[in-house]
Amino acid sequence: MIGPHLRELRRERNLTLKQLAERTGLSTGLLSQVERSIHDPSLETLRRLARTLEVPLFSLFAGEDRQQVAVVRRDRRMTVSSPHGGISYTRISPGSGRLELLEGCLEPGAASTDRPWSHPSEECVLAQTGELLVEVGETVIRLAPGDSCYFDSRTPHRFVNPGADANTFLVSVTPPSY
Repeated sequence: MIGPHLRELRRERNLTLKQLAERTGLSTGLLSQVERSIHDPSLETLRRLARTLEVPLFSLFAGEDRQQVAVVRRDRRMTVSSPHGGISYTRISPGSGRLELLEGCLEPGAASTDRPWSHPSEECVLAQTGELLVEVGETVIRLAPGDSCYFDSRTPHRFVNPGADANTFLVSVTPPSY
């Protein structure tokens, strides 16, 4: 599902596989395999591609039609995970609007990214189960279930699970970003 759409986005930007590889730091072989649907890209690979192609991460998945009213059934939600484990995101919103709602699940001791990163959006995160640390710049916010915080995503940030059990959280992002 990603491969043909990725190829289309790359071609719309008049990029060769080699040029896209150079801009993302990924290998041409990997990109070729993703475009031919031979390899499923990791969350980090998707982030690099989305940032380079300047599209929201979940827009890399084809088949999204903008609808006035959209229903996303639980069993039809799209999920992406880190290749190293630790984090997964399930898209709750349909992905065709100006707001993205994701449910995150962090394994014990895991972080959403190795290093805090930024993107041109705003976010609001709501801890659902377990404790969640939200690192925004030099600030660390400790959230208990039911607590939330809002921040400007242009400040490098990430989410960390300091607990011994997996935790879940909701995060809304506007506009959807990479």
